[in-house]
Amino acid sequence: MKNPIIILTAIIMFGHTVQLNAQNMGSRITEAAHKNHEKLWPGYESRAKATDPELIKVFDNFTFDEVISHDSMDIKTRVLLIMASTIGSQALTEYRMFANAALNVDVTPVEVKEVLYQAVPYVGISKVIDFIYATNEIFAERGIELPLEGQSTTTPETRYETGLALQKEIFGKERIENMYATSPKDLLHIQRYLSANCFGDFVARKGLDIKMRELVTLSFLIAMGGTESQIKGHIQGNANVGNDRQTLINLMTQLLPYVGYPRTLNAINCLNEVSQRR
Repeated sequence: MKNPIIILTAIIMFGHTVQLNAQNMGSRITEAAHKNHEKLWPGYESRAKATDPELIKVFDNFTFDEVISHDSMDIKTRVLLIMASTIGSQALTEYRMFANAALNVDVTPVEVKEVLYQAVPYVGISKVIDFIYATNEIFAERGIELPLEGQSTTTPETRYETGLALQKEIFGKERIENMYATSPKDLLHIQRYLSANCFGDFVARKGLDIKMRELVTLSFLIAMGGTESQIKGHIQGNANVGNDRQTLINLMTQLLPYVGYPRTLNAINCLNEVSQRR
């Protein structure tokens, strides 16, 4: 007859081994998360993985597996919009990561630069200039010659009319004409600046189509926070140019790990409010 003490010890050891194996399985990066991460940064391993392995496991499995699997947003669009959000968040380190990721998944240098230029009227040059310098450094490291081919479509003589027409296309003729009609005279110059500068100088540029520019702009606004009025306007603008509710839900879902729950939930509230009005 076998010694019961030996049997009990074997059972305990087996149970301990099973528990350890379960813990090890739980501490792993999933295969899907690893593959999706590799697509963006082949061979790259975060410095934080050695110092903060639990955080990296939780973040990577959530962001690069669970969140990505939510929808079918193509990789180039997803990376470009997350990159845009890092500008709104003023997250220069993460921007560098996603600017490199964008180039790794065949986003063109022009597209990267157009996101930056689009940020100027929405985020402000003071907050964008360091991102431009960082991008130039990345381009230099990759042998991308600067300056890139110009993408402007307007002249000093046409920028106002072109911008005004674009505003009406995105937000509706009635709304824009009402903005002009109801503006106090001492603030009418701001309306003209919006038409000529924001839309004529920037939004009218080539390099990104209008549907992508509206998604990029919404990404800036969500990441910035405190811009709910503008978020609502650009949710409607997105709808007007063909980006439907599901597209915007997908955008907000993909941005969530980078901008956090409060700003994501605020954006969802804006989306629901605009949807109910339509």
